[in-house]
Amino acid sequence: MSQYIIIGASSGIGFQLAKSLTEKGHSIHALSRNKAELETLSNCQFHEVDITMENPNFPIIEGPIDGLIYCPGSINLKPFRGLKTEDFLNEYQINFLGAVKSIKQYLPNLQLGESPNIVLFSTVAVQTGMSFHASIASAKGAIEGLTRSLAAEFAPKIRVNAIAPSLTATPLADKLINNESKLKASEERHPLKKIGATSDISNAVEFLLSANWMTGQIIHLDGGMSAIR
Repeated sequence: MSQYIIIGASSGIGFQLAKSLTEKGHSIHALSRNKAELETLSNCQFHEVDITMENPNFPIIEGPIDGLIYCPGSINLKPFRGLKTEDFLNEYQINFLGAVKSIKQYLPNLQLGESPNIVLFSTVAVQTGMSFHASIASAKGAIEGLTRSLAAEFAPKIRVNAIAPSLTATPLADKLINNESKLKASEERHPLKKIGATSDISNAVEFLLSANWMTGQIIHLDGGMSAIR
């Protein structure tokens, strides 16, 4: 069985992925600020880490790591005139620099893996311009550039891909879908007339973990939003 690191695994997509992988017998190192329900999972070792710190207290992990999945994200939707410079810096810190720090920390472990890979997260708003998404789309755009650059640099040993989802039912998105009218409006914006489930995204991550002939790709998992009208 494989050994994976999931950063941001205490809720939402990260927790769903940790649950699914441990149920299949894989070993997980879960790095998050809080444990939440992670203690209910077998084969899951929790490490308290605040990725926004300048020098996060990363745990020392011995041996090969087969995959690193970076899940932390943010949803800060404001008109551009209402965004402060610190809003852009906060988005960049959480979504981009946290990924850079994590990859730098565990690159030696990944290099020991048999078929190692890194999975990052972008957003549909990078390819499809959306109002009020300036700060998050900018940070996630940097993730897409990082994905392709590292895929080139780390080939052929380490594969690097990213998933660009649209709105997904997670605690982070709750304020956008916390009543029937908001949920219905969000569903109607997607050609498939529904928003994503955490299992939709975790299934795609698991596919990438085993896709041995794929690297440098941005997978658009967005209910059709980026491709059709």
